[in-house]
Order: sequence, then structure tokens, then C-alpha cells
Amino acid sequence: MRRPTIMLLAAVLPAAALSAMGLPSAAVAQDAASETTRAAQAELAKRLPLDDPRDEANVMRGKLAEIPDGVILGKDGKTVWDRRPYDFLSQTKAPDTVNPSLWRQARLNAVHGLFEVVPGKIWQIRGYDLSVMTIIRGKTGWIVVDPLLSEETAAAGWKLFAATIEAKEGKRPIKAVIFSHSHSDHFGGVGGVVSAADVKAGKVRIIAPHGFSEEATSENVLAGTAMGRRALYMFGAILAPGPMGQVDTGLGPKLSSGTIGYMEPTETVSDKGGTLTIDGLQFDFMDAGGTEAPAEFVFYIPAYKALHTTEVVTHNLHNILTLRGAQVRDALRWSKVIDAMLLKWGGSAEVAMGSHHWPTWGTGEVSELLTHQRDAYRYVHDRTLFLANRGATLHELADQTAEAPVQATDFSTRGYYGTLNHDMKATYQRYFGWWDGNPATFNPLPPEQSAPKYVALAGGADKLLAAGKAAIAAGDYRWAAELLNKLVFADPANKDGRAALASAYDQMGYQAESGAWRNYYLAAAATLRGTEVAAATSNGQSRSFVSAIPTGVFFDALATRFDAAKGRALNGTFQFILPDSKEAVAVVVEGGVEFPRYGVTDAAPTATITIDRKILDDVMLGQAQFPALLQSGAIRIDGDRMAFLSWFALHPPADPRFHVVEP
Repeated sequence: MRRPTIMLLAAVLPAAALSAMGLPSAAVAQDAASETTRAAQAELAKRLPLDDPRDEANVMRGKLAEIPDGVILGKDGKTVWDRRPYDFLSQTKAPDTVNPSLWRQARLNAVHGLFEVVPGKIWQIRGYDLSVMTIIRGKTGWIVVDPLLSEETAAAGWKLFAATIEAKEGKRPIKAVIFSHSHSDHFGGVGGVVSAADVKAGKVRIIAPHGFSEEATSENVLAGTAMGRRALYMFGAILAPGPMGQVDTGLGPKLSSGTIGYMEPTETVSDKGGTLTIDGLQFDFMDAGGTEAPAEFVFYIPAYKALHTTEVVTHNLHNILTLRGAQVRDALRWSKVIDAMLLKWGGSAEVAMGSHHWPTWGTGEVSELLTHQRDAYRYVHDRTLFLANRGATLHELADQTAEAPVQATDFSTRGYYGTLNHDMKATYQRYFGWWDGNPATFNPLPPEQSAPKYVALAGGADKLLAAGKAAIAAGDYRWAAELLNKLVFADPANKDGRAALASAYDQMGYQAESGAWRNYYLAAAATLRGTEVAAATSNGQSRSFVSAIPTGVFFDALATRFDAAKGRALNGTFQFILPDSKEAVAVVVEGGVEFPRYGVTDAAPTATITIDRKILDDVMLGQAQFPALLQSGAIRIDGDRMAFLSWFALHPPADPRFHVVEP
């Protein structure tokens, strides 16, 4: 799962801006669950074995200690993690405003603390971030796997481990850190458990899959502003916790809001996998790149009969395409990697533990988990192509497909994060693209242009509003949302239209089994009402993370900000020289296109800009601005200075508060 990076800015449209538009800024009452929603919740509860005690037993198994109240503070005293607002999850029965299956998952994810997985050998820190940190006993020290998203949560988790285990057994050094894959919630907290100095001195090994460095430091940078904006909706960061708000993400409780760091791996595992001895303990690695992450592996520890499934196998159906936006994943390869795990370790592993959720114990249970997860992803892939090859389009696939048979009995395959609906659409997109094959949808009008025409066709705003409200009254919320969305896009100041659309989103959010779907629907409703809360997720990247972003990626990202319309007539080459990193980038501008050539030195540039990479890092961190740097002499410009300034002015920053559910 791709998560916050350098470009994620947790900002929402302030209430003052809404008021200026003539829209509500005071709290607006959120709808209660409708009779249709209550009936849907009851029907699902009736057909699922919600009282199956096995997951609850596994969640609590081996619990040794916990952080009081689940509260973690940063060095500045600000709250990085706080589970107290989620005390409402203590009640067993789901409220009408939460899907009963998601409620079950949220209660399981809410359990936090230090847990013993293999007696005296393996422990996990769970419930203090979206992800899970695993600690393994080596011959002379500890091996840490996936040190969470934030340095603060990782440090607090390690402190709990040290106070509970090392206090009894004696202090031992961390000998290695394993990054299981290239998503930041599995490496961002590394600075909270080990120091860069110890890594540089060779005291700590950092082991990652091949391709890790490039993927971990560059993904989402190019499209980070848009991804970050959508992430606020997907993770419910602009929702207050509660039975009518954010309850869980499905994959874990929520994102922490601390500092994301980075350390370069000292060694990587090739795409062939293979064995490594880490602090006297043998690990058997299998490449899983191209499944949930582009750089990923799973591994088995024969001495402990323990399988780490990373994020390839978790206790939910994962995303083939995340709501936040990412490159489409490969459901077919995903299923084949799981089958390879099953064939290689299914008969010997006595425990399977992942980078999220809780472990599964027992050889038979581990094999069953792998089998069911494999079948779920294969079902997504094969049913998509079965229907597509018979003419079904992207928007028809899911409505023609019942859930996989295994999903009726195995909660680990249910759509708490990804969904069968969206995973099939994503698989269709992977093979056929966004277009459904109908020429009427070759080049449709954008919503802002088509919406007024739909309103006129309906006989005016009042009639369209009445039709939308009638659909809500009938419990046809999808149709209501489709109608009322036209009204809002035609007239975003229409208070009744906004309120009615928010009501439809409320009910779809309440019914959603996916935490991501619920969050997106309810956050959309909050936006329409003007009741968003300040984003709870505001991750800050450390210098170590920013410095690791490849210079070429930085300039590619800069090129995406080039205003081609205003810069159409500009031609020239701007040569950047970075003395401290011994790098060069020639930026060629012509015909409204900006093309960076990394490692190239132009013979006759329009201007040459000499700037240390460290100064560029200051700019990315928001600690310096180019105009001030020019005045201070931190940047040297040779050649046509005015041409450079004109070019630089053509890179306005994107507004991270852009609208999502309105024009």
C-alpha cells in the first residue's frame, strides 16, 4: 500500500472559504442510519459467522504489555498516536451506522500492545500505527522487521519491548533491520530504533528487496499532491473518530502523524530470492515484487518455523488499485506468489505473520490461509477476464459477479480494504485501460460541462433534486448519488442539493464493509456539509527521507509543475550543477515542454545554476525559498539570469486543497 510521501500535504478547505461561497460553515446534522441501511446491516450479519471466535483468540494470543491508553507523543509534546477517541469500539454489537463486518475488523485492529508470537523467539508491536513491527531474536541481538511509518511510534514500540523483554533478559543490540517492501509505513520509523551512525559503522545491517531504494524514495513524488488530497478521504483523516465517522481503515487502525525517515539498505535480496544468515539465524527469502508493492519479498525462518507474509497475505482482500491512486497491481502474479509460498512452506510453517494484522498459528491453519488468499486474488483476475472476454465493461463487471465462495466463510478474504468491486475494475484497467470500448465514451464532456445539461434535461434543479430525494427515500443510494452529483456540479452553491447528496453518501458509507470506502463516502459528505475536521494525519518527512529522493526524480517532479500554456514561447537550456553530490542536470525547455536530462552537461546553456543538493533538500523541506537563496548567494547563476528567473516563475505549486467532490 502506498502511503504519505514528501508531497503529502494535510490541508483542507477552511470553513471561512466555505462561508465565502455561501455554504454552511457551522456543524450540520449527519443523518442516522436509514431503514434500508439497517436492513442491509442485518442481512449481512445474518449470513456471516460474526461470532467466530478464532480471530479474537489470535489477536489476544501472547499479549504481554501495552502502552497506557495507546497514547504516543513526539519530542515536541504533540500527539502522534492516540487510541482514546476510539473507546467506542469497546462495545461488542455494531451500531446501525457501521457495517457489522467492518465493526468486527475494527475491534480486532484496535487491540494494541506487545505480543509474543513464538515463545522466546519472535514478538510483534501491534496497534500503534497502520502497520506492524516484528522483533526476532538472533544469536547475539535483535532483528527488527518493518519499523512502522513514524519514528515516534517505532521508538515508543521499541521502548515497550525493551521495558518488557530486555528488562528481564538483559539488553541486546539491534543487529539488523529488514524492510519487507517499499511502502513508507514499513520503513519510515527506522530512525526510531537505530541510528544512522551505527548503520554507517557497520553495527547494523539494513536488508531490503531489490529495487527498494528507487521505489521507496520516488513513488508518489510525481503525483503526490493529488494522491495526498485523495488520501485524506481514503484514510478518513478529515473525519472525527466515532460510530458515524472514522472507525478503521480495514488494513489497520489509521496512519500515525509522526516523522517519516529513511536509511539506505546496506544490502538487497535479488529477484531470485535465496538464503541469508542474519545474526546467526537463517532466513529463506522469496521475491514478491510486483504484487502489493513493486519491491517486496516474503521470508521463512526454518529454525522458528515462522513465515513472514509481508503485505502479500494479510487478513483482508487488498487493493489492486488503491482509492488514493497508484499504478495498477497484478492480481495474477499476486495469486501465483501466494501459491509458491504455499508449495514451499505450507507444510512446515507453524505460524504466519504479516506486516499488518495478527498472526495465524498451526500448520493446517497457515496452509488454509494461503490457499484462501491465493484463491481470492485468482478469482478477481479470472472472473474479470471471463466477463470482459464476453463483452462486459469496466462498470458492468462487478455488478455481474457474486463474491468468491471463500469470502462467505473466511474473514481474511473479505473486502475490508480492497474490494471485489474495485479490484475487478482495476484488473480490467490493467488489461484494457480506462475506456469501456463504447465510442460514446471516447471523449465525454467533463462533469462541469455536462452537469448543467443534465439539470436542464431533468426540467431544472428542483425536479432533479426531487428525483434525487425520491431515490434516497427508496433506498436507491447509488442512483441518488449519480443524480445529485449532477446537481452539485451544475450549481455547487445549491445547499439543498449538497445536503441531499451528503445524505446519500452517509448511507453508502454506513453500509460499506471496506474501511476505505466508508472513509471516502463519509469524508465526501463532510466536505459537502462543511464539517471536515483538521486532518489528523500530517506526516513530516525527515531530512534523511528527502535526501534519499533521487535528484533525477526531483527534476522530473519539477517538470510536472511547468505551466506549458504560459511557457509555450520559452526556449532554452538551464544547466544545474550540484557540487556536493557531484551531479548535473540539463533542463531543456522548448515548445511548452520541459525535459530534464540527468547526468548531462550542455555545451552552451542559457544559464548555469550552481546549487548544492543539500540546498535543494532545504527547498523540498520548506526550509528555504529560491528568491531568498538568490539574494543570499547560496545559488550562483551564470549566463542569462532573467531567462532563469522567467523559467522559474513558470513552476507554480499545486494547491493541495483542490476540490474532490465538487467542481
